[in-house]
Amino acid sequence: MNEVSEANKISTKLHEILEMRHLNDSTFVVKLEKNNLKFKAGQHINVGPANSIHTREYSIYSGENDDFLEILVKEVTDGFISPVLKKQQPGNMLVVEEPVGYFSLPVKKVPGEKLLFIASGTGISPFHSFIKSHPDLNYTLLHGIRDNSEKYEADFYEPSRYISCTSRQKSDNSYFGRVTTWLEEHPVDAETRCYLCGNSSMIHDVYDILEAQGVSSEKIHAEVYF
Repeated sequence: MNEVSEANKISTKLHEILEMRHLNDSTFVVKLEKNNLKFKAGQHINVGPANSIHTREYSIYSGENDDFLEILVKEVTDGFISPVLKKQQPGNMLVVEEPVGYFSLPVKKVPGEKLLFIASGTGISPFHSFIKSHPDLNYTLLHGIRDNSEKYEADFYEPSRYISCTSRQKSDNSYFGRVTTWLEEHPVDAETRCYLCGNSSMIHDVYDILEAQGVSSEKIHAEVYF
């Protein structure tokens, strides 16, 4: 491949930053131009600085029909990518690779089917994309967080459908305890389709609880972040 065509290939992966939206001291949303990129809600993309060989996977936060692309990022102090992304400014360019992944809603959705979305921390990202892409979903979103500063743009969700489970801080409008405790106190209907996204220990514990409550493995879908 000659140098010109190689340069063109690389340039098609560059997306300009439109906005940096800081949600707390460590977590932020990067809004990028979409460049006609097509994806399915729940997929992830590899993103990195334009001048680096390193990229990292991030679930897409925006909706399928938005005319922009967003990712939700939590800074990892000793990480290669997130500290660099945090310092970016609108107008800078990032490398964005093609969307991948199979953590998605059924191709043929059952009208009115009960959906339970269970996330820890930034694992809420694909669920934000699900709901933006399909606002008619009959969902309940269970969000495991440490304190209220991690209620990432919670006002986007219908108040009756969003339940935050805070493990370190009591709040009048939150459940004080882990998502596992909430599930044990509020058994899940066996016909509910469940999606789990976040850290592996939460997913393993929740999976066991759901199976014990009669939810079949065919109705449990998981995406492990770490």
